[in-house]
Amino acid sequence: MGVRQTEAQPYEWSRKLWRDIADARFLDQLCAAVADDVLPFADQIDREDVYPIESIKRLARKGYTSLTLERKWGGQEAGFTECAAVFEESSYASAAVGISLITILQAQTLIKLFGGASLQQQVLPQFSQGLITSYALTEANHGSDIRSLDTKAVRTPEGWRVKGRKSFITSGSAAEAYIILAETDVGVSTFFVRNDMPGVSTEQGPNASTFGLRNGPHVDLVLDDVLLPLDHLVGQEGKGVRQAVTTLDFSRTVAGAISIGIARAAFDRALAFAAGRTAFDQQVIEFQGIQWYFADMMAEIDAARLLVYEACRSLDRHEDIARYSSEAKLLASRVATRTAEQAVQICGAYGVTENAAFGRYLRDAKAYEIAGGSSEILKNTIGKHLFRFSQNIMPAKG
Repeated sequence: MGVRQTEAQPYEWSRKLWRDIADARFLDQLCAAVADDVLPFADQIDREDVYPIESIKRLARKGYTSLTLERKWGGQEAGFTECAAVFEESSYASAAVGISLITILQAQTLIKLFGGASLQQQVLPQFSQGLITSYALTEANHGSDIRSLDTKAVRTPEGWRVKGRKSFITSGSAAEAYIILAETDVGVSTFFVRNDMPGVSTEQGPNASTFGLRNGPHVDLVLDDVLLPLDHLVGQEGKGVRQAVTTLDFSRTVAGAISIGIARAAFDRALAFAAGRTAFDQQVIEFQGIQWYFADMMAEIDAARLLVYEACRSLDRHEDIARYSSEAKLLASRVATRTAEQAVQICGAYGVTENAAFGRYLRDAKAYEIAGGSSEILKNTIGKHLFRFSQNIMPAKG
């Protein structure tokens, strides 16, 4: 898939937190897998804007795309701290791989939480075998508003007939199956669709490519009178919006881990440059101003990581998920962008060259302040939590 690239030695600080929350053997194996299966291809994936099929399939064979599934489905029944570690370390090498993993987790989580027994038995074991999925919610006329849709599904004696079009679908260029939302007689409902079903196709529009998180062009998914088996309805008819929002609460936590991976990568490469570069008869890292840059970045990354892993614990406990997942992604994505900007500044002219990876880090970081729930949407979610809390506060007297 490409020629191996060299990489700065990761600063051990950036992995220390893992040693406190997860099994050391698991982490060592994860780091080795990413070094072998992701890092060698990271620049090429971004440069050519291709879905990292080879990396994803390799990680799947090693169990990293089915960690949280039950063992009967081929999973490891791991908690979300281990899951987030996979997303963080993968994104340390390539955020495009991280975003590819997240659309797999979204489909997997939705079927695990809401799917019927028949659909679970058919689909969940396939994730450990490398099934690539996409979360196809967006429509051109509705954007992030999924409460009313142009895609329609009608129940017939033969099954569900679905007609519509989904737009700007992440991972859609390589997906083997999709989770979609469609309106039925009783409201928005969720369905599982395979890419080889008659009437399913994809098209690439003029705005298909993004400047960051480049894991292949975003495609339109065309559903032309597609006939789905009755059991491909996921959960209860009319509950699709609630199912989608719940699933996004899960994926936003690991999205925060992706941003931490980007921030760590930018920090480590800038540190390696500053330690190896001489200016005015001393190492760049010896300048107090440069040390202050790194001190701020290190503190911010540590703080954001702690919040991400607290959100993971919230997921495992099923407590305050919407709050902590939104806070984690909001802070981590902001820290990633700031860290990437500072890394460019530290490295000066080298930082803005195409041969350096800093441009990729900055593009990926900024894109994730929008993708997967924009910062404004996350603030709305946190604000709603605060409003509900405020209703229980007694008004001050006087």
